[in-house]
Amino acid sequence: MKIIIAGAGAVGTHLAKLLSDEKQDIILMDEDEEKLGKLDSNFDLMTVNASPTSISGLKNAGVAGADLFIGVMPEESRNMTACMLATNMGAKKTVARIDNYEYLLPKHKEFFSQLGVHSLIYPEMLAAKDIVDAIKMSWIRQWWEFCGGALVLIGTKMRETAEILNVSLHELGGRNIPFHIVAIKRGNETIIPCGNDIIQLHDIVYFTTTKKYIPYIRKIAGKETYPDVRNVMIMGGSRIAVRTTQYVPEYMQVKIIENDLNRCNRLTELVDDRIMVINGDGRDMDLLWEEGIKSTEAFVALTDNSETNILACLAAKRMGVTKTVAEVENIDYISMAESLDIGTVINKKKIAASHIYQMMLDADVSNVKCLTFANADVAEFTAKEGSRITRCTVKDAGLPKGTTIGGLIRQGEGILVTGNTIIQPNDHVVVFCLGMMIKKIEKFFN
Repeated sequence: MKIIIAGAGAVGTHLAKLLSDEKQDIILMDEDEEKLGKLDSNFDLMTVNASPTSISGLKNAGVAGADLFIGVMPEESRNMTACMLATNMGAKKTVARIDNYEYLLPKHKEFFSQLGVHSLIYPEMLAAKDIVDAIKMSWIRQWWEFCGGALVLIGTKMRETAEILNVSLHELGGRNIPFHIVAIKRGNETIIPCGNDIIQLHDIVYFTTTKKYIPYIRKIAGKETYPDVRNVMIMGGSRIAVRTTQYVPEYMQVKIIENDLNRCNRLTELVDDRIMVINGDGRDMDLLWEEGIKSTEAFVALTDNSETNILACLAAKRMGVTKTVAEVENIDYISMAESLDIGTVINKKKIAASHIYQMMLDADVSNVKCLTFANADVAEFTAKEGSRITRCTVKDAGLPKGTTIGGLIRQGEGILVTGNTIIQPNDHVVVFCLGMMIKKIEKFFN
């Protein structure tokens, strides 16, 4: 595929690095020659030093033959303009990063498509949804639903209280367990497990299961004493914070602490009346005590500084908060955040890249997600009639090493998969694999 990425900022460069590993024909456009220079020598991609909203610049980039054009510049208007121009000059499909929530409303979809903007992506909204999923249950690091919750993914860290420590997966499987362990993060290593693998202390274990068995997983993971989240404190009144408050369940009480008075005044207009906005420094311990950190179950740090967010979460943990979430935009800090036991890490670049990545897949893929802590991806494929995956049992399908099937959804019902399972056409199949192997796997479902 020929893919043109307009904008060599954080999202654009991260996406370019990911896709260059896939051996795609990648062209990265930007007016800033310095930004491009940093990438050109290190990655297998072509750079074009030109404005993505310039007709001559787009011609030079070869937009007429592009399969996918991605506008991820900081300015929403420029992304929209670039996509419109790209479509009219021959690009087959376009994606624009936006900041305006209204553009995502279904009633506007056809309008933008007619203009030449085929897909819209709003990273802040996607991040907000991930945050709310993370705080719904204090004992979970990662939560993801497939097909409206027919199947769920749970990532949780193994503490001393876990019942499944030092037990091989083969032994667990012999108990007719209602879950499937699809990935294990151990230190800096990600394991797609087999029967001989053993769960160890401090492993982050990723389970797939159905909703009715979540209490069982909570029990065996030794997390029954973790309190349910009722009170949430958010540090930083960013756009992500605003979107987060929109998705938070009504039974949760939310406080936003923001240092900038003008932003506080603006927040009172943007958020619901039930959300309390407090002007102050979220790093001020006295303020946190005064605002009830003692009775807070979840602390979410969303300032524009990764270090501040990590340190704030550490402080909140010391003050007794069970669940912490940190926005960490510096990718180099993610592993550090994990080693410090921060909890859930949110990274807009990874979230946006996951959603854009699924657009370049040929198979019918409705979801792609990068597991933030683990070098692994999870994707939801739909098995096509006559596809390779439907011709034999799962164990005989010859899936690449480092791949496992977490489960499937058939006629709306979540089903856990064994080696003897035969996948049927139109099944929604949840596949886990080590980073960037999805292109190899999609061939089995076409």
